[in-house]
Amino acid sequence: MIILLTVAIAPGLALFSYFYLRKQIAKEPSRTLFHTFIYGAMMTFPIMFIQHVFEEENIISNEFFLNVIFTSWIEEFFKWLILLIAIYKHMEFEDAYDGILYGASVSLGFATVENILYLFIFGLDTAFLRALLPVSSHALFGVVMGYYFGRAKFTTRSNMKGMLFFAFFAPFILHFIYNGILGVNDLSLYLIIPFMLFLWWFGLTRVKYAHTFAMQQFRKKTTLK
Repeated sequence: MIILLTVAIAPGLALFSYFYLRKQIAKEPSRTLFHTFIYGAMMTFPIMFIQHVFEEENIISNEFFLNVIFTSWIEEFFKWLILLIAIYKHMEFEDAYDGILYGASVSLGFATVENILYLFIFGLDTAFLRALLPVSSHALFGVVMGYYFGRAKFTTRSNMKGMLFFAFFAPFILHFIYNGILGVNDLSLYLIIPFMLFLWWFGLTRVKYAHTFAMQQFRKKTTLK
């Protein structure tokens, strides 16, 4: 039991530690990040319940629409909604890079609980593949979402709504492509590897842009003092 929990939690913790340590300005308060992680973990259960109801009641009969479009939409929408309601106007959301951390935190909360449940059912044999694909992909979807939340928070009012829209739309499209590739049984392995490489590149460039923007903000603040 302890080994399984450790293996299930370790990938998310390692990924979050990487993004957290990349921030070279003041570190974000761990309590707020922990709360965000818990919000993400808690939302796993209503999402799974809704997905179960839709599947059992055959509300969406088309398998592609249910497993690819609907699943991508509901998971990213709940993450987006949590960040919008609980974090976006929080006083501790102080610079653009904080969006990266909060986005990664809420996504990894969801991915960690999902990983625990999955490993309980299918065992430790799937742990390595789960760490490489679902856990890391969720982390990167959260990074992309958080990047646009950070841009929305510190942009002009005229650009804010567009950035908030992209905070949902960009990770939804990435998640949609990811789920779509996994649905192509014969070719999924050949397609998922280049996609994951692209996803890591895209996510890490958002990290770099957010860090650069946050450093610019920090220099402006110190100059004005």
